[in-house]
Amino acid sequence: MTRQTTTLYRPVGPQELALLEAADWKRWPPRLEGQPIFYPVTNAQYAREIAQKWNVPESGSGFVTRFEVDADFMARYDIQTVGAQHHTEWWVPAEELDALNDHIVGTIEVIERF
Repeated sequence: MTRQTTTLYRPVGPQELALLEAADWKRWPPRLEGQPIFYPVTNAQYAREIAQKWNVPESGSGFVTRFEVDADFMARYDIQTVGAQHHTEWWVPAEELDALNDHIVGTIEVIERF
């Protein structure tokens, strides 16, 4: 039986990208002090906007990543709309990030670079 997955996207800058590479593209790094939530988004369009409007000005480059997570695990989180209709994301508490990492299916991949 094939496991059902949910596709998540996350915009990152070069520092977080380096941490992903160091983790063999399998785990997200722990949140920093003052970052109580991990915010993966539901669509590439929104991730692209964040990468271009936030990551590029802040660090000189931005990347859009895509990864799959076990659908049953992700069902525990409600999708939040935080702006326009396509500005949708999950709010994963920092203390649950290891559990999310344990439910990643496959690897985290970079799908766009800016």
